[in-house]
Amino acid sequence: MPTRRQFVAASALTAASAVSAAPAAARDAREAGEAPLAAPPARGPGREAGDRPNIVLVLADDLGYGDLGSYGQRLVATPRLDQLAAEGLRFTQAYAAAAVCAPSRCSLLTGLHGGHAAVRQNPFNGPQGSLADGDTTFAEVLRARGYRTACIGKWGFGPEEADQPSHPHYRGFEEFFGYVTHGHAHEYFPDYLWDNGEQTPLPAGSYAVDLIEERALGFIEAHAEEPFLLYLTPNIPHAPSDIPDQGRYADRPWSEADRGHAAQISRFDTLVGSVVDTLHRLGLERHTLLLVTSDNGPHEEGGVDPDLFDANGPLRGYKRNLYEGGVRVPFLAWQPGTVRRGEVSGRPTPLIDLLPTLAELAGAPAPRDVDGLSLAPLLRPAAGRGTETAPAHAHLYWYRNDPGSTARANAEDRGRILKTAEAVRREDWKAVRFAPGRDREVPDENWQLELYDLARDQGETTDLAGSHPALAAELTALLRDSWAEEYPREDYGVHVTGPALALPGEPVTVAVTFGNGSDHAWTGARLRLDVPEGWRVRPARAGGDRGRLAPGETLRRSFEVTPPAGVAAGTWRLRATGSARGAAGAALSFPAAHPVVTPPPAPTADAYLSDLPWVSATNGWGPVELDTGNGKKAAGDGTPISFGGTTYAKGLGVHAPSEIVYYLGGRAAGFTAVVGIDDFSAAQSPVGATAAEVWGDDRRLFASGTLTAAGGPRQVEVDVRGVRLLRLVVTDANGNSSFDHTSWAVARVTV
Repeated sequence: MPTRRQFVAASALTAASAVSAAPAAARDAREAGEAPLAAPPARGPGREAGDRPNIVLVLADDLGYGDLGSYGQRLVATPRLDQLAAEGLRFTQAYAAAAVCAPSRCSLLTGLHGGHAAVRQNPFNGPQGSLADGDTTFAEVLRARGYRTACIGKWGFGPEEADQPSHPHYRGFEEFFGYVTHGHAHEYFPDYLWDNGEQTPLPAGSYAVDLIEERALGFIEAHAEEPFLLYLTPNIPHAPSDIPDQGRYADRPWSEADRGHAAQISRFDTLVGSVVDTLHRLGLERHTLLLVTSDNGPHEEGGVDPDLFDANGPLRGYKRNLYEGGVRVPFLAWQPGTVRRGEVSGRPTPLIDLLPTLAELAGAPAPRDVDGLSLAPLLRPAAGRGTETAPAHAHLYWYRNDPGSTARANAEDRGRILKTAEAVRREDWKAVRFAPGRDREVPDENWQLELYDLARDQGETTDLAGSHPALAAELTALLRDSWAEEYPREDYGVHVTGPALALPGEPVTVAVTFGNGSDHAWTGARLRLDVPEGWRVRPARAGGDRGRLAPGETLRRSFEVTPPAGVAAGTWRLRATGSARGAAGAALSFPAAHPVVTPPPAPTADAYLSDLPWVSATNGWGPVELDTGNGKKAAGDGTPISFGGTTYAKGLGVHAPSEIVYYLGGRAAGFTAVVGIDDFSAAQSPVGATAAEVWGDDRRLFASGTLTAAGGPRQVEVDVRGVRLLRLVVTDANGNSSFDHTSWAVARVTV
């Protein structure tokens, strides 16, 4: 695997120049003082209070509006957070962007509400959602201004792979430690955590929250002398209620789950307290903005009783509900000498406001097509200013389409928890509506709409839709208009596109775009592409550069990149950097990377696919992982597969949708297999339905039609002469990815 220092600069493009070489990769150049990514950072303790602040954003998992003492909690102790509330700014009408984790976190990162965001729901038994190619996170925005960035804790987007576009490394975070997937984050004593791009085994009994805290404090210490952004996302107090020590709650007359849950909330409190103590010890408290919030309302999973703790306070609803208790969350802002002490804000404040807020505070240009509005006026230096307000939203929007159901949440929804729902708030009026099923395209008259006046009824007890039909019609139109099936984005920053595979000695074309999606013109626009050592690169075509990028303009360049003939198999990264100067001459530098795979050697003898290395594998199970990374199958053994009671010795198990790619190099003659829904999946449920295809390069060689357990498997026998890439693709055939485990039995190539 190539290291960072194996990358060398191959070209530097400006509006007026051609290609020039440099001796180091982009980050190496910055470390050497060449081609800085942004203006030199002000040193830590010597900075003035009004300088660009460090940012620490702490996001709890399922912490309810009423779970903190400063919001009315009486059974669970949260002294450090209560102290922050007393010393800083407490929001009483802050809102998560969704009532469940994945869409809420996507919107928080990208500044888009649930009608526009790339991830709008938790997964339905399939792969978790991914950020879209055009998305920009607040980490990418701040990194462009020279901030050091880290995500430590729970991530939750894309497959559990290092080199994929939704990995934190590809979304602006230089450092990552924690969980890639939501499911893995439900384990408090995991076997491993991700440390940047690698799965790192943990000693038995390691409590993940302790490790997350240790890594977060280490990041702060390591970057005390330069601006930093820490996105700290511990998985507490999400179910299960696992914690090494229940502390003061061990003898309470509560259930085991409730005692553990209370201890988790207090553990979250001590974690935030450790961050505060570290900032004080390093003299950074006046130079660091600390924000603390949650991704949605309180949960009732794993036996937890949120009503015991009054976890939603005076609000109606829980996690998964679009009533206030499901989406209104605690939100604290603290920076001594800057954020006013003891302030309370009643501004309706969605967490999508964080991206433009952090951008403004960092002096960075935010994308202009986000839904969030900057809160910076509320967080400016307290001395010498009068009462300032942030711009108000014309309306707030939420969307809910979730596969999960819990008893209390379902009761609040009156049995409609598994139906698609939407909500909108305009001023103090809030409408919540439920579709008859999962289809949000049904006519408006088929929805059930409720209307509440939050100024007089924050508990949403009295539905006023019948007495205000005109207002109900207006908010219905607003709900409809807030949803966009597709939400195309303006180009912002640098994006690299190109093939996923590069063959030894053969050139590939890589395109790089540098877009100004902000409100202000950028000058001195430059593009730079860095390739691994020994690789060749040259411009594919000249022209198209410009030194000035007006809002909405994009600089585009193409390159021809060639790996050396003897390149080793592995994943390599092509790194591009776009630099410019923004408003008031602020230096901007946007790094981006594109992973490229060089294939393993082509087979030289007949072989089962389960004995061959693959180029890529998405949603492959068991023996696809020849490195035994899944911990279940020995390398290359191939799992036995049964169809209708007939067992085949070797196979590949996958889950729709899936794709497994092998490199044949034009040397193979034939491919044979038996593909279908195997007996293992059929025994769980008969509802599985998939379709399988075999592709040779860009040609489809085989299509199975619909596969079901009752219909049996299909025989595959195709000619693959001249084929370089063999792709085995399985898709969902009935709109329900449950029980879609599919197997390629005795999958074999002949040479």
